[in-house]
Amino acid sequence: MDDHTDDHTGHVDSADLPRLPFDRANPLEVPQAYQALRDREPVARVRTQAGDVAWLISGYEEAREAFADRRLGRAAPNPERASRISSSVLFGGSLGDVETEKANHERMRRLLTPAFSARRMSALGPHVQELVDGLLDHMAEQPRPADLRAELSLPLPVLVICELLGVPYADRDHFRKLADEMTDLSDPQRAGAAMEGLREYTREIVVAKRRHPAEDVFSDLATMDAPDDEIAVLSAGLLFAGHETTLNQIDYGVLLLLTNPAQRDALVADPSLAEAAVEEILRMAAPGNHGLPRYAQEDVVVGGVTIKRNEAVIILTTAANRDGRAFSDPERFDIGRGFDDPHLAFGYAARYCIGASLARVELRTVFGTLFRRFPTLALAAPVEELTERHDTLTGGVTRIPVTW
Repeated sequence: MDDHTDDHTGHVDSADLPRLPFDRANPLEVPQAYQALRDREPVARVRTQAGDVAWLISGYEEAREAFADRRLGRAAPNPERASRISSSVLFGGSLGDVETEKANHERMRRLLTPAFSARRMSALGPHVQELVDGLLDHMAEQPRPADLRAELSLPLPVLVICELLGVPYADRDHFRKLADEMTDLSDPQRAGAAMEGLREYTREIVVAKRRHPAEDVFSDLATMDAPDDEIAVLSAGLLFAGHETTLNQIDYGVLLLLTNPAQRDALVADPSLAEAAVEEILRMAAPGNHGLPRYAQEDVVVGGVTIKRNEAVIILTTAANRDGRAFSDPERFDIGRGFDDPHLAFGYAARYCIGASLARVELRTVFGTLFRRFPTLALAAPVEELTERHDTLTGGVTRIPVTW
């Protein structure tokens, strides 16, 4: 133990450590407290939402270092003595086993990389365009103000991931309810039951795919030489991650463009800017403030700071993506920005999100179409009045009222 701590979970004697998460004035901000901490101390000790101590990594270069270092994993070497991050059943603490984590991660990537390749995702483009056009046709018929989240942001990623994985779209209300409850930070028992429910749901689908395989990812998973429970964890994770984060990126992209009218007008005038707009949206969008948990499986040095074995780490990509050492005028939303240093919305190196190409296809289609179809699209309520989902891991807002 170092001289700051007094027990196995890393509780600190002094009460002056910053306590996560920090408050913000509106959904589009990264809290000023994160920015101040990043600029002063990009690898800093903080107190987690659960009351334990962890290292917060909020600097851009430091976050890239952490993502690239395989000694920082999701499993703690001594989980009983490891700090808790929050009450989340997904990201609250140590997950898995140090001995098998690396092998499982590499096996998963080997299996899934072909299914989520950039080439295969690009081939989905025309179909995603059909889906977007159909959803916008439906939205155009709704009374105004319409809820863009309900009309576009939610149904599009759910439609796409159902088709890609081989999940019945008719089940969407069932698995969406479970996915929502899994992220609940206020009731861990409810969240845990929902997580088990989603795993059981996907396990049943994968088992059925063994009898009746199709051209989809769950049929690929059904061929894995692994216990059904392990496959169920992986498949549930894919179903959850494959739509939850993309719907928030659509929401926040719309909010960023509608609150920066010059940028929206540039996109309306030149739809070919959609690709650049998506990258800037990914850099700036900050639906949640919880960060990505890791544990040091050996002593690790990040940004010149030694992180001891079993200590908890939180990588805060939203703060790293606004680091002035990596991006000029980082708080300005600019779809004409060049990316010499790519954002970290999808992680980095070995921890780069396997679904990045899928998300980009969906986002580019949305932002290449939405403002061409609705050039006068506008928010029907100030951003400050939108209701944030504070008690969920993934954050976001409850609805986005728009008119045109």
